Amino acid sequence: MEISFAVPKDRQVVESYGDWQFKVSGQQFQGSVLVFPERSEPWPVSDFDSLSYESLLPVAEAGNIDVLLIGCGPRMLMVPAELRKALRAKGVSIEPMDTGAASRSYNVLLAEGRAVAAALIAIE
Repeated sequence: MEISFAVPKDRQVVESYGDWQFKVSGQQFQGSVLVFPERSEPWPVSDFDSLSYESLLPVAEAGNIDVLLIGCGPRMLMVPAELRKALRAKGVSIEPMDTGAASRSYNVLLAEGRAVAAALIAIE
C-alpha cells in the first residue's frame, strides 16, 4: 500500500508498507522498523509477542517523543499494562493499532508537528 502525504523534507515519512517491508523516505527496510521524525532503523521484532521494553528502548531513550504508535501487525492488540507504565514513566504514551493504521497515523501526526515515533511490525 502506498501512502502520500505532505511533510517537511527533512522528516521521515512512511511511503509504503506490505510484503514484509517498508519504504521510509526513499529507504527500503526488510522486516519491522522504528520510525522517528529524524531517522528510521531496522527493528528486530517480528511479531507482537516479541514486543518488550528492551525492544522499545531506543524510543524510551530518545527523550523527545510524546506519542509512540505501535503497529501491532495485521490487527490491533492490547499492549501489556506494565509496558505502557514503563514508557509512560519516560514521558511516552503508547497508541496500539494495526500496522497500516499506525503507518498512516504517523504521517498525519508528523505533518501536524507532533513529537511522534512509530514501531511498525512488518505485515504481508
